[in-house]
Amino acid sequence: MTKPDVPHHPHTPVYSYKINDPLWSHYIELVRNVVVPYQWEALNDRVEGAEPSRAIRNFRIAAGDEEGVHYGMVFQDSDVAKWIEAAAYLLSAKPDPELEVLVDSIIETIARAQQADGYLNTYFTLREPGARWTNLAECHELYCAGHMIEAGVAYYHATGKRNLLDVVIRLADHISTVFGTEPGQLKGYDGHQEIELALFKLYKTTKEEKYLELSRYFLDQRGAHPHFFVEEWEQRGRSIHFGELDMVHRHTYSQSHLPIREQTTAEGHAVRLVYMCAAMADVAAETGDTSLEEACDRLWNNIVSKRMYITGSIGSSAKEEAFTGDYDLPGDTAYAETCASIGLIFWAKRMLQLNQDSRYADVMERALYNTVISGMSLDGQRFFYVNPLEVDPEIQRVNPNYAHVRTRRQGWFGCACCPPNIARLLASLDQYVYTPAVEQDTLYVQLYIGGEGEFTLKGKRAALTMVSDYTSTGEVKLIVQPDSSEGMEFTIALRKPDWCAIPELWINGEKTEQDGFTFESGYIKVTRTWKAGDEIRLDFPLELLRMKGHDHIKSTFGKVAIQRGPFMYCLEEVDNGRGLHRVQLPRDAKFSIDSGELMPLGIPTLTTIGRRMVSDEDWGTHLYRSNVQWDTQSAELRYIPYFTWANRDEGEMRVWIPECE
Repeated sequence: MTKPDVPHHPHTPVYSYKINDPLWSHYIELVRNVVVPYQWEALNDRVEGAEPSRAIRNFRIAAGDEEGVHYGMVFQDSDVAKWIEAAAYLLSAKPDPELEVLVDSIIETIARAQQADGYLNTYFTLREPGARWTNLAECHELYCAGHMIEAGVAYYHATGKRNLLDVVIRLADHISTVFGTEPGQLKGYDGHQEIELALFKLYKTTKEEKYLELSRYFLDQRGAHPHFFVEEWEQRGRSIHFGELDMVHRHTYSQSHLPIREQTTAEGHAVRLVYMCAAMADVAAETGDTSLEEACDRLWNNIVSKRMYITGSIGSSAKEEAFTGDYDLPGDTAYAETCASIGLIFWAKRMLQLNQDSRYADVMERALYNTVISGMSLDGQRFFYVNPLEVDPEIQRVNPNYAHVRTRRQGWFGCACCPPNIARLLASLDQYVYTPAVEQDTLYVQLYIGGEGEFTLKGKRAALTMVSDYTSTGEVKLIVQPDSSEGMEFTIALRKPDWCAIPELWINGEKTEQDGFTFESGYIKVTRTWKAGDEIRLDFPLELLRMKGHDHIKSTFGKVAIQRGPFMYCLEEVDNGRGLHRVQLPRDAKFSIDSGELMPLGIPTLTTIGRRMVSDEDWGTHLYRSNVQWDTQSAELRYIPYFTWANRDEGEMRVWIPECE
């Protein structure tokens, strides 16, 4: 089927890329062959032992195809929308007639479930048809609408079919009649941001300015009308949907405590904040709104310099899945939701449209290579919602402070936002590798993920092949093939990862010294007239880094974490025995790189000689004693990549280890 001529962001002209990479091809095929089929079964309640979803059944009931009542969370619809979006990205990369038929079938059901005025939400259609738009603080109507809009846009781009696009256009048009500043319209906004970035995507696809204006309206209204949630609560007789609701704190939780342009610190629910900031960056890039851009910068800097874990995860509190305060980053009670890191990646990609600075891509890489793929088992069938940096199963089973932490991934969740979010990100990973910048006549390389693609700069096209051993040897090759036989003059900007001190660069087999390129904002920029077959080779030495936390982070003080390339490492009980709290890492410890059982992914394990503290004292019935002498024994330590933990026997795990002489 002929694909539609779809406009693209002026700062991101069209480029296409097909990933062919030792690590990421494995994950994308896992999403294609395992994750998306598995999640379809889960959404249809056919996974034995997993909590039922009933999300597909809700749509069938709303469409009149079945009898029954709505089941599940008030935002259950969003799981179906994210599944469709992930499937769309897979179809965009490679035809799959069977998958396309499956998607078309559920879209037909969704279309029949849509109400005559364009409204689409199975919870309110089936349970509370008279309560539409009366509990925006809690009930996620606009959030669900946003995910369905994203799915409709993605499926249109992938297949050219308007079946879901037309549904979401009617939905967006309905929303535009309900919300706004005109008399009779609702001057509100959703408790969970998502509609803002979805409307922007719809605007870019349809060229309809009203969707951009509606996106900006929702951003501008948040915090400018700070008491909206209290007012709607009063209007509905102070009824609440979720058990307890502190209406005063609700505003901080949903980032409506201040107008968004005045916010300086990351507060409240982590996923909500990064979704909001992704939309802010989109609108800022499109409209030139410098106040939005400045707010994005302030919030970004607060997170990455004071409120982000070393794994690229965010949101340290299980209560409200929220940010807390500066440097409050406990590893054992970390919430670190998978969705929050995915949202951080969404935001980082958009910040790169505003400002080509490698620090955004560095965070994008850190979150992707650690928290995001940690959120899914190596076989693609089990998932983490929470991503701690330290666990002890025996204590976590009895201490309610750890009730949110799992030491084994789960098959599904009653609130299942993370699994389909992982699927849609990995299925669309090709969109994150490059950023072409027309005004600079520059192609920025953000992620070193191998594959073949094409791009356009100033009306001229070129093909580019990347052969990447980035995660195993640190070597990357790029081969340029301009359309013109005369060559093509432009700049290739190669990101220098923050973990690499001094990369080496060769062009056509000749080592290029500093006078052969410029270095700006974290990028090695090479400008020349590129001829067919020109080759860039990069070598990023994969040195082991002994990472330390800021001295204000109490939980990491005096400890060290090991990083190699983009990967953080950890110790697991299955390799190192119980009592990981006794283990210490000497400052002069030397590491060996081993193939081990994880080499099918090309990521080695690490071994070294550490120390284990022991006591020969007979403690008897004493819980505390004086004059105890601790001895240390030599102990071989085996480190594994953090993203692979909890794929074997259940046991303790630690990222941060005390350092000793």
